[in-house]
Amino acid sequence: MKFIFADSLDFVDPRYDFLADRSPPDREVYWDDKFPHELLGYAPYDGILVSRSIVGGHAIQGKYNQSQAMRFRRVGVREFHRFREPDYPNSLVFGDCGAFAYHKFEEPPYNAEDMVDFYGDGAFTHGCSVDHIIFDFEELTPEQERDYQESQEERAKENLRRFQLTIDNAADFLQKSKRLDNHFTPLGVVQGWSPLSMAKAARVLVDMGYGYLAIGGMVPLRSAQIHKALDAIRDEIGYNISIHILGFAKADEIADFSPHRISSFDTTSPLIRAFKDAKQNYFLPGANGRLEYYTAIRIPQALENNTLKRLAKAGVYTQEDLQKREQAAIGSLRAYDRGKAGIEETLSLIMDYTKPFAFGRDQGHSEAEERKLSGIRDRTRHTLENRPWQRCACAVCSEISVEVILFRASNRNKRRGIHNLAVYGKHIKRLKEAKYNDRSINIQSHQSAAE
Repeated sequence: MKFIFADSLDFVDPRYDFLADRSPPDREVYWDDKFPHELLGYAPYDGILVSRSIVGGHAIQGKYNQSQAMRFRRVGVREFHRFREPDYPNSLVFGDCGAFAYHKFEEPPYNAEDMVDFYGDGAFTHGCSVDHIIFDFEELTPEQERDYQESQEERAKENLRRFQLTIDNAADFLQKSKRLDNHFTPLGVVQGWSPLSMAKAARVLVDMGYGYLAIGGMVPLRSAQIHKALDAIRDEIGYNISIHILGFAKADEIADFSPHRISSFDTTSPLIRAFKDAKQNYFLPGANGRLEYYTAIRIPQALENNTLKRLAKAGVYTQEDLQKREQAAIGSLRAYDRGKAGIEETLSLIMDYTKPFAFGRDQGHSEAEERKLSGIRDRTRHTLENRPWQRCACAVCSEISVEVILFRASNRNKRRGIHNLAVYGKHIKRLKEAKYNDRSINIQSHQSAAE
């Protein structure tokens, strides 16, 4: 089971000044910055995935600027990401179309020829066929499945159109990808609106000649739905075909999916949860093969945060008051890290600054707001009491200490995400080792019985 990190220019400035909250004036974005594998000193993942839509072009505005996109096409994915094979032996580079970016389009903006060129120029090891995402998911009986496919309802007709379009594109892509060398593995993408339709798509792709399938449309699904889809696919095609899960948002539950014999999955979840999750922003190894989570401590920049700027402009608070609260909270947190401040004092100052950006006022909160405030206080206390940043020896936590737990602008937030990648990468490694050991024990017990 390979962990593939879905990158979208997730680099940080190694010279960022955390006390002054700024990069050096001579910083050159990208050239002076470091990707996760560079900052950590090793790759916490088995490979990286780059979506065509992230790079961008004439059809879709990606995250790359024009010069970055030109360099990517000129030097390829490994050189651009400084993820060279000699430095990271046996690593993989996956590519896909990034179907979510064009889900509102009538047709995908790329065809098979476009993607073969993209994968060839980038020297990818693995690449997905052109798909058109289907968001609907229903658990249908065989009879209901037949009725669905015969339905004249517009949503069903559109899903059927996208289903067939994805199949046709996969057939075209498989033929055209043969001109790439034998170091490239094509993946046929499965899209469907139900477990049975996904199983049908998988069967068609295998019969075409695909030995590696990428299962799409998984991001919005609940874990139980993903299990049912994978069960149906495996029942149809067996276990000799490799399976990759695209955009696996349930990455922290990956151990529960081991019975499906997943070959690989891509996710950006450990990184983006550092700043997009309301509660679980910082990972640590936990008990029983699980992860342990902590909430980051939000102390936004008073002069940069949009909510606080609006409050100051409206005269609810003065900028001086907000800056004073900000510096008191962050100063106390740093002192707490050094053992120079107590938890109650630090918590009080943090909550005093939380009220303006969370509610826009210090008093007169509703009952619902009081409950929310109590939840924030409890989670913040839990983080302070456990000092998780002091329990981690990764390159990020070792270098910046308590700054990693601060929810405050990109250079801290992405570093916390990179820390999460380090923890998650080791989590996956432990799962692999446990699975290998279990298999070894089973083999030995069978041998003993035979003897």
